[in-house]
Amino acid sequence: MSLADSVLAGDLLALARLLTEVENSSPASRTALDELFPHAGKAHLIGVTGATGTGKSSLVNQLTLKFRKPDTGDPRRVAIVAVDPSSPFTGGAVLGDRVRMRDLAGDRGVFIRSMASRGSLGGLAQATAAMVQVFDAAGFDLILIETVGAGQSEVDIARVAHTTLVVEAPGLGDDIQAIKAGILEIADILVVNKADHPGVEKTEHALKTMLSMAHPVDKVFLQHGQAATRAGQADGAKVWVPPIRRTIATDGTGVADLVAAIDQHARHLHQTGDWLRRERARLEVELETLISETLNSRFRAVVSDEVYTEVVDRLVQRRLSPGEAVEALLNRKF
Repeated sequence: MSLADSVLAGDLLALARLLTEVENSSPASRTALDELFPHAGKAHLIGVTGATGTGKSSLVNQLTLKFRKPDTGDPRRVAIVAVDPSSPFTGGAVLGDRVRMRDLAGDRGVFIRSMASRGSLGGLAQATAAMVQVFDAAGFDLILIETVGAGQSEVDIARVAHTTLVVEAPGLGDDIQAIKAGILEIADILVVNKADHPGVEKTEHALKTMLSMAHPVDKVFLQHGQAATRAGQADGAKVWVPPIRRTIATDGTGVADLVAAIDQHARHLHQTGDWLRRERARLEVELETLISETLNSRFRAVVSDEVYTEVVDRLVQRRLSPGEAVEALLNRKF
């Protein structure tokens, strides 16, 4: 039985092995991903992003507990991709998030995978999309993708997730930090975590003010690359205005309301056709990334290290501009 077949059969050990292969970009992982792709496309992908210190990991822990033990309905299988900062010594994940998710240990309906950002913009490693595909094909209903909280580049999460949670917290020194960082625009749901801390009203008021500016009744606004109006889209569907939910992740306060908002957003996406549009955009980004990686790999395969080093030396000596260097390498003038 192939590794992909074992994953489809529910073998968690095979799943763990394949995720390692995917993170290492091995030939075996590429073969397995091709086999698994037709079985993916069903899971709800939820991105969780925000500044460091807002309590994202604790919130993911509480969300997962709620998905596994809902007030109504059946438990949902949850996979968590925690993109950790890279270790400066080994390049591996620091694994800090797992310390905050010990409540989930022993639940076979939950699978947590930490991975190193490896310097990727937005804290999302290139292998994230492939890992999400594996979890999707393996039958997980929800996939939570938590980013490292790297700042402005966190907008990358919107290219991967169907629903993006932007987590804020009072007392971080700037009530509109998310707006200045350029990530408020990608929020589907705004979460004010640590709502028991002083200043929560001020933080929520600042977010509401910025939302009212971003979503005026009589103006057109842009969300996730698609123009729409507050009154409705071209097809008459309602536009989603990000709700604000207060939570206290340490004890689970407000998490049930947040889960309800997430489910409501999923219904909205399906009803308006945005689910398919976002899925298409996500796959297009993944395709472009793979094309870029493949072309770069093929290029380096035909250019020797000696030639490449010589070009870099000429750049340092200012004898070539970067543009001239690219032309020289592509046209094999060395």
